[in-house]
Amino acid sequence: MSTESFTHDGAHLGVRRTGTGPPVVLVHGLSGSTRWWRFNVPALKQAHAVYSLDLSGYGRSWGRPSRSVRDAADLICAWLDAQDLRDVTLVGHSMGGQISLHVAAQRPDRVRNLVLVCASGLLRANAARTALHLPRAAWMGERRFIGRIVFDGLRAGPLNLWRNATDLLRDSVQDVLPFVYARTLIIWGERDILVPLALGQLLHEALPGSRFEVIPRAGHVAMVDRPAVFNALLLDFLNGGEDGLPS
Repeated sequence: MSTESFTHDGAHLGVRRTGTGPPVVLVHGLSGSTRWWRFNVPALKQAHAVYSLDLSGYGRSWGRPSRSVRDAADLICAWLDAQDLRDVTLVGHSMGGQISLHVAAQRPDRVRNLVLVCASGLLRANAARTALHLPRAAWMGERRFIGRIVFDGLRAGPLNLWRNATDLLRDSVQDVLPFVYARTLIIWGERDILVPLALGQLLHEALPGSRFEVIPRAGHVAMVDRPAVFNALLLDFLNGGEDGLPS
């Protein structure tokens, strides 16, 4: 695995690359890092070049934190242009899904496939009230992962988390949805209490031709809670499949 970096307009993107083949780009959510994909990268890298991103101000990235969801999307667009990546599969979790929707709308010539995992973007809630759900959401997911959630949150810092949380709740993807032409898979955790399942259904209805899958017994971090099922769904989608949830 190689580690790269990209800087644009004072913001920094940390990139971990592994594998060869068509590009898959993984975008973490609020308080996340590249480590949130550690159960998924081994399955993906067998047939794909996998790029795991640390957004500016998160994980091992340095530089000023992105001021907004749309700033983060602009940073990723600039990186895609600099790398001249095409036929990209863009996979975004939570805030990363919201960011990925903006990227797909801005770079339809580069993003071929879009995978939205418990994506924010249509969520309308009070930031402080939403924060109260965090302990319960963590407890309902893979409990061995709680330490990683806490560690990455502390590393990002409360100011950065609060700024990005309030921005993502203000930002709506409704204005960009008509410009998303990528083939789209939407994956949701059945037990997600941070971004309710009903919002996944709304995204599915707003993106004609999208595929919507619900993973039983998974919470908000669905790719960690049930990685085998998540990986099977993602790989089936990448291989052109249209079937439902694997057994």
